[in-house]
Amino acid sequence: MQTPEQDIEAVLKESGPEYEGFQFETPGGGHQSDVYMVTLRHNGEAYEVVVKFKPQGDVPFAVEPCLHDFVAGRTDVPVPRILVYEDNPDADVPPYFVTERIHGENLAEEFAGISTADRRRVLAQSGRILGDMHSEIGFEAFGRLTLHDDRIIVSDWMGNWQEYFESLTRSHLSHLDGTPFEDMTDRAWDCIEPALSMVPEDGVPRLVHDDFRPANLMFEQTEESPITAVLDWQDVLAALPEYNLAQTEFLFIDSSFQDPYEQRRPLYQLSTLLWRMAGFEAVFDDKSGLAAARAEAQYRQQFERLVEEIQTN
Repeated sequence: MQTPEQDIEAVLKESGPEYEGFQFETPGGGHQSDVYMVTLRHNGEAYEVVVKFKPQGDVPFAVEPCLHDFVAGRTDVPVPRILVYEDNPDADVPPYFVTERIHGENLAEEFAGISTADRRRVLAQSGRILGDMHSEIGFEAFGRLTLHDDRIIVSDWMGNWQEYFESLTRSHLSHLDGTPFEDMTDRAWDCIEPALSMVPEDGVPRLVHDDFRPANLMFEQTEESPITAVLDWQDVLAALPEYNLAQTEFLFIDSSFQDPYEQRRPLYQLSTLLWRMAGFEAVFDDKSGLAAARAEAQYRQQFERLVEEIQTN
């Protein structure tokens, strides 16, 4: 197995310009894929790019670079430009793509410390980004997006949103096995099952970034529009916009809605929490035991709050 430095060197040799040397670092914010921010020197100048390798396992990868171009061509959502994509590299490295480096800081590392005014600007722009995606791009059915013959299609096609949301949530629950939260599976389903009737069956499937959270946003305080990039397009759905809105509220904003959506919001958010819980050990594998214990306690508190909200609606 090669080191990250050897992998990056192979990519630059295969796809990059002649360079005089390079440095790299990994981004913060809890990224799980093999992502590296690379600075190389070419003709005496420094150039910055991002190299992302396909992670191990049966995970979608080809759809992500395609979605960058797809979204950029149809919306004003800020996405990094794809410079190189290699699905079958000549070099002995996994499939990879290279993007431009968008300047700014990871919002997850900045959000708690920014001013109230900047937080309002971030949230307002987040709403515009979601609205742009939801209004400009629609699909014929609900499901995960994938690539077929270089076209973006819905893979696990379903015409009924309530049925698809149920299958999505069941999948989250199934992945709790072997995690610190497997004892909560039955209780979660006992809460969710009778509440599913609140979820509408019909609606127009829209583009949903299924991991729209501060860790996947780049932030530049001095810019008029402080979110400079939306990253990690590997988990993308055709879904109802209200599901995406509920996720976003849960991940970093409070609700201000007083309509029937308010009843469905905690149900969507509980499903999102189950997904986060299922990936708990991967995120905290290299963290201290204290950090993992604190996060587990927080997840359990959120679980209790959401269950209570659903049962009292």
